This record gives sequence, C-alpha cells and structure tokens, in this order.
Amino acid sequence: MQLTGLRGKLRVMRTVVIFTGGPDPPTSVTLPPGATVIAADSGAELGPRVVDLAVGDFDSISAETLAAIERVERHAEAKNASDLELAFDAALRLEPARILVVGGAGGRLDHLLGGLLLLAADAYAGVEVDAQLGAAAVHVVRRQRRLVGEPGELISLFAVHGAASGVVTEGLVYPLCGETLEPGSSRGLSNIFAAPEARVSVEGGVLLAIRPSGSVTAES
Repeated sequence: MQLTGLRGKLRVMRTVVIFTGGPDPPTSVTLPPGATVIAADSGAELGPRVVDLAVGDFDSISAETLAAIERVERHAEAKNASDLELAFDAALRLEPARILVVGGAGGRLDHLLGGLLLLAADAYAGVEVDAQLGAAAVHVVRRQRRLVGEPGELISLFAVHGAASGVVTEGLVYPLCGETLEPGSSRGLSNIFAAPEARVSVEGGVLLAIRPSGSVTAES
C-alpha cells in the first residue's frame, strides 16, 4: 500500500488513522498531515513503518511486524470487544476531531458488518468518522456532512441504530427532502452525485453514506 502525506492545507483537522486488516485493502491512501496512526492487530501489516501504536490480541500479525512497532497495547485473546473497537477506544483517548479507518472490504461478512455498525456507534458521536474499505468510502453522517465525489458516482444512504429523520440532500440526482429513512429500507440505495459536492443533513439519528467506488480525502 502506498502512503502519502498532504501539504498546503489551510485547515488541519486532528485525525487519528486506524489501520485494520482484511482482504482487498485499498491500493493507496492519503494520510492527513500530522495524523496519529493506530493499527488494529494485522492492520499493522499495511504500513508498519508509520504505526504509532498497535492494539489487539495479535493473533493475526507476524512477529517481525509486531517487533518493529515501539508502542503496543496487548489484549487477551478472550475479550469482549473486537480489535477495531479497542483501537477506536485508544483513538478516543487522544481526543481527535476525526477518525479515519483504513482496511479491507473482503473476508468474513460478519466482521465487515460489525465494523460498519461500529463506525456509527453512539460512543463516537463526538468525532467525525470516515473509512476507506477497499475501493469503497464510508462516511458517518450526524447532523450534516459535505461529501466530495464525481458527478455520476454512486452513493447510498443507510440508517443504522434506529430511524434517521429529517433527511435532506443537496447535489444528488434523487433528492431527499425531510424524509425518514428506516433501518432495513432501500430508500437511500443507489443515489448519484449530480455535482462534485453533495450535502447530507439529518435532524435525528445517524446515516452511513457509502460510495462503492469513492476515495476518502483529507476532509471528507
């Protein structure tokens, strides 16, 4: 995986990047300037030279990679949280404004679903959360988000952990105007960017905005 930095940004958001494991990781990712990097177990294999802290039970990481990381937070194999959740907890202790998760989009379906639901958990309501999972970009929408994409690019909106009320979109081909999206509904599936920028707002609840072929940027 190619890791690059960003320069010349007027506004720098304090970001923690969490690398997680899984097949089909993104081929490259741009790290925001000054970001702290946490690896959830085998996520360290994606870029061990830039890892500031590794977290997990380390049942799926090579001894060589683990030895190259100075700071390690080891947990028992029999635990009540996934390695990704433990990495989120470690990230919150740094009081970031944003958490960016980078990992694979393949592998076990239960792991993928559990990870997506974790992104939108109430415990992280005070932090802006994004993810680059393989070729897909995922954004957690609470209140309002500005999302950058390509005209014609697909985007789907899903309510999680309860209904999302008062959903309003701008810059999408199929607008939502104060609607309620229920968990399990396909109402927000397969919308399309009509412009390079879209805005999604919600009065209550939380949405996952998934761009199947999108790239997470420094700010969205």
